[in-house]
Amino acid sequence: MGSKKRLRAEQASEERKNKYFAVLRNCPTSPRKMRLVADQIRGVDVNSALDILKFSSKEASNRLEKLLKSAIANWETKNDGTRMENASLFVKEIFVDSARVLKRLRPAPQGRAHRIRKRSNHVTLILGSAVNSIGEDKEDTQDNQTK
Repeated sequence: MGSKKRLRAEQASEERKNKYFAVLRNCPTSPRKMRLVADQIRGVDVNSALDILKFSSKEASNRLEKLLKSAIANWETKNDGTRMENASLFVKEIFVDSARVLKRLRPAPQGRAHRIRKRSNHVTLILGSAVNSIGEDKEDTQDNQTK
């Protein structure tokens, strides 16, 4: 049993090495508001996504812009010597999950209390490179043809 877990953990770490991502945890914005901005940049190339986020009036766009820049920096550290323009990076996946909810009480009329839910979220942004995915597909087809 322990060896299967170890193998799965090693495979997961290998997959993480090949992905370029950034994670934002416990962001004090409701997930619904963050998803509105995240949906705008999903599948868009990196430079266009940065422009969209920079000129958006939503508060969540500032946090997502910083997260996208972090993911780009992570890509640059893993691909030393490769230019970002040649790689044609795009936002492959972005998803927003809800995080902890702080519950507060607000006084209401006639001695009652209303519960206020202060929501927060986790955002995961994964970058993809059009050049790498095409190159891998070509290698796979060449391997299959030689066999």
